Amino acid sequence: MAKLKLGVIVGSNRRDSINRKLAEALVKLGGGAVDANFIQIDDLPMYNQDNEQPVPSAVARFKSEVEGSDALLFVTPEHSRSIPAVLKNAIDWGARPWGKTSWPNKPAAVIGTSGGVISTAVAQQHLKAVLGTQGLHVLGGEAYIQFKPEMIDGEASVPDETVRGFLKAFVDRFIDFAGRLAPARKQAAA
Repeated sequence: MAKLKLGVIVGSNRRDSINRKLAEALVKLGGGAVDANFIQIDDLPMYNQDNEQPVPSAVARFKSEVEGSDALLFVTPEHSRSIPAVLKNAIDWGARPWGKTSWPNKPAAVIGTSGGVISTAVAQQHLKAVLGTQGLHVLGGEAYIQFKPEMIDGEASVPDETVRGFLKAFVDRFIDFAGRLAPARKQAAA
């Protein structure tokens, strides 16, 4: 079975992002089933319709990496009870220019972490609503977790068996979900 080409989009541009650590751990838990590509978003200029023709080189690179992915994993913090500006900006660029969106029909999953107990729950609900309007097929359910410094070690491993089991179940469910959509995606692209 071919590996799932997984585009990973971390909704944080923070140098020591705990969501990037979570994303790395999730990719590791995916093991041999995924070929992951972390898609950079912090170099994208602020979206402006005046700059669509031609799109800036960073935007062209971003759109190409999104389009080359079989599925997309969004790992995001919560900023002011919503999604971070850097992530919303990437979503806007992916949808433009008009008629050249990079998003439709891709399977997607949303997860995130923060130091708070309810973690990124509100941001995830906003993100799922936005992604749904872009034509992505978003995995249902909630997946957020309170981050603790010992949750993920320096090797992107999750030492706690309960946390590892929760995250592994999420990854496995997403891989299965994306795999079931793969034949429909290939047919739509033909």
